[in-house]
Amino acid sequence: MAPAVAAGVLAPLLVVPAAGASSVPNGGNCAPRAEAVSYSDSLDKSTSKDGVAVGGLSAITYDKVSRSSVTVIDRSGTQPARLVFLGDGPAPQATRTTALKRADGTPFDGTNFDGEGLAVLPDGTFLVSSEAEPSIRIFGRDGVQRGELPVPERFRVAPTGEAPENATLEGLTISPDGKYVYAAMEGSLAGDAPSNGEVPRHRVLVYKADGRGDYRLARQFGYQADRGNRIAEVAAYADGRLVVLEAAFTSGVGNTVRLYAVTGANRAPDVSAVRNLSTAGYRSLVEKQPIADLANCPTLGATSPQPQLNPLLDNFEGLAVEPGHGARHRLQLISDDNFSANQKTRILTVDARLP
Repeated sequence: MAPAVAAGVLAPLLVVPAAGASSVPNGGNCAPRAEAVSYSDSLDKSTSKDGVAVGGLSAITYDKVSRSSVTVIDRSGTQPARLVFLGDGPAPQATRTTALKRADGTPFDGTNFDGEGLAVLPDGTFLVSSEAEPSIRIFGRDGVQRGELPVPERFRVAPTGEAPENATLEGLTISPDGKYVYAAMEGSLAGDAPSNGEVPRHRVLVYKADGRGDYRLARQFGYQADRGNRIAEVAAYADGRLVVLEAAFTSGVGNTVRLYAVTGANRAPDVSAVRNLSTAGYRSLVEKQPIADLANCPTLGATSPQPQLNPLLDNFEGLAVEPGHGARHRLQLISDDNFSANQKTRILTVDARLP
């Protein structure tokens, strides 16, 4: 999604410093619980080996079948919607792409598909959320749709439902054991809007594996982002434990990017039956713990084509968490350049101490 103006088991993604990149040998503090390790701009305004312009990347995860990172182009105009597979090494490049198609073989494109979230299911198929409707579709390794997860009518874009256009199912992740899928709303439903100036609240859909290869909608939980922030991504790193990427953009100032940990997603109250989430007590919401405000990170020598509080920042919309040792985990963030000269496709590596 373009930012608003004025206000499976993962494995190493192997993104390391390269030309046009930098790192801090022993890490750089990104208070309160993270350290910046490195960044790479090698994908910025690049072309994949099969001739596709790389940009608009809105998610990142590890695909153990191809042993590579994979991302999704969120808007493709009249071109087919695509998954993009990334190589490893000092300067990651797009090695190949896979077009996403309906069951009849006709391609999705930017007129009917806006891929935002991406996860790899235990059987190696891809789960992709599109905020155009919204939808959560299952695609085979060949890119052809095989199925779909149900989305409640309230979550449909208005006037069919209560979701604002371009602010629906932005975040998508699967628990490491493959039992749960989490799909997070970028914005708030109209029916959840507060009338007293309080901060809007977001809903997260929770799907549970049924043991027969399908997932059923099990519940919803509520989350409150910081004032002015949207949920750009969620990434599961253990049972009931998520990292939430909150983001915002202010013209002339730049991007806000904050990371929070949620440890009680498996214990949070089910708010499916709550008509107006803004009227629910705070005990009805999951608690979050601050991990990092990326504006506090060292710049690592990065530059930005537009004003930023920290030139390391950009429109980060994708997040993956690698398996860690104890509380320490490695996080990979990828930015969506919206195919704009004023933004960059950047991969940022951060080490974090997660609860």
